[in-house]
Amino acid sequence: MSKQQKYYVVWKGHVPGIYDSWAECQLQIKAYPDARYKSYPTKAEAERAFKSGPGSGKPASAAVKSGKAAINWDSIAVDAACSGNPGVMEYQGVITKTGKQIFHQKFDLGTNNIGEFLGIVHGLALLKQQGKTTPIYTDSKTAIAWVRNKKVKTNLERNARTAYLFELVDRAEKWLKENSYKNPILKWETESWGEIPADFGRK
Repeated sequence: MSKQQKYYVVWKGHVPGIYDSWAECQLQIKAYPDARYKSYPTKAEAERAFKSGPGSGKPASAAVKSGKAAINWDSIAVDAACSGNPGVMEYQGVITKTGKQIFHQKFDLGTNNIGEFLGIVHGLALLKQQGKTTPIYTDSKTAIAWVRNKKVKTNLERNARTAYLFELVDRAEKWLKENSYKNPILKWETESWGEIPADFGRK
């Protein structure tokens, strides 16, 4: 699914300005104390906001004022991409702060929601192996609900093309039922923070 172009205003960062991709914006705010930034749907809005200063919007760093939590950079982020829905699907997990890939899977046929679900469970299992309670970010409310309920609800047909995918889904559901974890599963606030660091960048 294509995503709408966004523009990112960085009021406080390494190089303040307006950026047309989350990746560029991220470079300006990583490891910058109290970075202030926000995404806008049009360049004109972004330009007005940049000139007006951070008081004109709700930058993500204004966690207490906006009622939303600030980004926990000591985390991993997961995301999925699907060419058609269903279609060729892949998911990945990355280190939120650096964007470094830590796992990746690709399937001939799947859905975005299944990919998001498998990404979360893959991350949980990996972190449990490592003995870590690191938070996991996802931008999918559906996947969060599936993980919470330990059950995938999908209309995708089980057939020869999806056999391996459903094998992993069944394994993931079984893992959730048999294991406990302390890792917070957090919703990535795309409207405030821009695209999740694990985004595949298909616009």
